[in-house]
Amino acid sequence: MAHSDRGVQYARQHYQRQSQNHRITGSMSRKANCWENAPMEFFLATPVGELVHHEDDKTHEQARQSLFDYIKVFYARIRLHSALGYRSPLQSEQAV
Repeated sequence: MAHSDRGVQYARQHYQRQSQNHRITGSMSRKANCWENAPMEFFLATPVGELVHHEDDKTHEQARQSLFDYIKVFYARIRLHSALGYRSPLQSEQAV
C-alpha cells in the first residue's frame, strides 16, 4: 500500500499504471481534506527522525529488519505516546 496526498504526480495515469503493475494499492485522502493525511504523515515521519537517520543499514534486508524492529518492538511496546497519556500502545491496550 502507498499512502499519499492528492498531488498531481500521484494522480497521473503513469503513476497509477506503475502502481498497479507492481500490485501496490493506492491510498489518498479525500479532496479538500488535508487532515486525513496528517496521522499517516506523522507516523511515517517518526521512524525517519528516530531511526533512519541513526542507522547505517547496508542492505535492503537490514533496513527492512530495522524498520520491523522499530515498529513492532520499540514503537508499539516501549515508545510513549502523548495521545495515549504517555503510555505505549501495548500499555494502553492492556489497560482496557
